[in-house]
This record gives sequence, C-alpha cells and structure tokens, in this order.
Amino acid sequence: MTRPHSLDPSTLAAIARQIRFRTIRNAYLSGTPHLGSCLSCTDMLVWLYWQILQIDPQDSSNPLRDRFILSKGHAAPVLFQVLAERSFFPTEALESYGQDGSLFGEHPPTPSHLPGIEAATGSLGHGLPMALGMALAGRIQGHHYQVYSLLSDGECNEGSVWEAALMAAAQQVNNLTIFIDYNKWQATGRTNEVLGLAPLADKWRAFGWATEEINGHAFDEMTSALDRLSGRVGPKAVIAHTVKGKGVNFMEDDNNWHYRIPTKEEVLQAAEMLQIPLNQTRLEGRVPVTHG
Repeated sequence: MTRPHSLDPSTLAAIARQIRFRTIRNAYLSGTPHLGSCLSCTDMLVWLYWQILQIDPQDSSNPLRDRFILSKGHAAPVLFQVLAERSFFPTEALESYGQDGSLFGEHPPTPSHLPGIEAATGSLGHGLPMALGMALAGRIQGHHYQVYSLLSDGECNEGSVWEAALMAAAQQVNNLTIFIDYNKWQATGRTNEVLGLAPLADKWRAFGWATEEINGHAFDEMTSALDRLSGRVGPKAVIAHTVKGKGVNFMEDDNNWHYRIPTKEEVLQAAEMLQIPLNQTRLEGRVPVTHG
C-alpha cells in the first residue's frame, strides 16, 4: 500500500474549498443538517486522504490498508465528498444524497454497502472503541497498518471514549492515532459549558496518550504534529483547534449551523467566498428537498 502523492498546502486548500462547497450545495439540495460540523473537519479529512492514509480506492478491502473511522458520524456528508474525490465511487453517485433508498445519508452506512467506509457511526463514543479493536487486531495478526479516527470535542462527554483511552494506553497500542475536532461547540451549546472539557490536551496526556495541539486548519501543523508523534510509544492524540463552519464567514463559530439548512442565496454567497465560479455551482434546474 502507498500514500497519495505529496501535495503542497495551496493545492490542498483548493481541494478543501471544492469539498466545502459541494457539501454546502448538497445540504441545500437534500435539506440535511450538520454543515458547521462538516466544515470544521474538512481540512483534516483532505490532509488525511491526500497525504497520510495508505489506501487504494480500487482495492478498498485490502487487509494491509490503513483504516480511518469517522467517529463523529454526523460529518458523513463531507466524508462522502472526500471519498468520491479520491475515486472510491463516482462523484455522480452523490446526486442521490439524502433521497429515499440512497446509500448516502446523514451518517456513514454499513461498511459492506459503500467502499471506503470502515464503520457505521453516529452514535457518539463508539468510533474510538472500534478503532482500538482494529488496531489491536492488526497487532495480533502481524499487520503493520495504521488506524486513525476523528472525534468531535462534544463526543468526549461519552464515558466509552475514556474507557477506550485507558485500554489503548494500557496496551501501548502504537498504531492508533486520533484527531479531535475541537471546534468548541456541540449541539446545545459550548462544549466547555455543557461539560468541563478543558484542559483537553492535559486530560489525554493524563490518560497515557502522546498528545499534540495544533491549528486544525493548518496543513503544515498537521504534518509536523504527526512527525513529532511518530517516534512515541503508545497511542497518539492530536487536539485540533478548529472553527465550526470554517470557510464561510456567516457560518463561522455560529452554532445555528449545526442544524440550519442554507438557502439558495446563502449557497451562492458561500460559493463566492470559496472561490467557486458561478457556472460550477449547478443549482439551476434542481429542486431542493424540504422536510416538514
């Protein structure tokens, strides 16, 4: 298995802008939420899938492949866009997103149904335990793949996260790395106000994880953090400080976009901010879905 070709930050940023716009466009057309949560982790997903993961979209079940679990399953809409762009399935398949009978919904489906999906997630707190199981299985079987998982900060309210964290440290699981999308919000309010999350990095260190803090929108910081962690023994955690709704100024740090659906006018505004030409927005002739 090989990693994708290394891309410079400006190219990664251009890919991320396209991914962000397509996610916003599909939210409008399908009437589905969680845009803010999708946009905060877009840069990390682009970096992982273009720079880090040793995967082959044409051989997605290869036992030697790296594994990635989107533990914050409500960000599935942006993961689908990333997987399509990386050729796990045709981008045209996403035209069915949010429709009855489609494999593409608000959370990842059963893995056997869609290439590139390792676990059906969305019940928060389950992704890390599954990632830990996959990492341990690799060690037992003598495989040298890496397992990565992306969690939300609000998800760290779940006891199952910390039970898995203790287990991973006790077992000194070297092939497990997690990223926490620390956008400071969860569905009902600020994460640090809903439950005492801070100091988050210190908590992971206290649980025995090699831990780094970064700007979750800076590709060079992501790479440097992983380089620093690569020689450390045991599981690794990257606390990525992010902005909910990143990339669209009227969505940034506004928790209303956890559930709000954009209007056509807002989609066009977002396209301008993301440097998407009007002739590529593909909004005309499509009827958006409305949920009563």
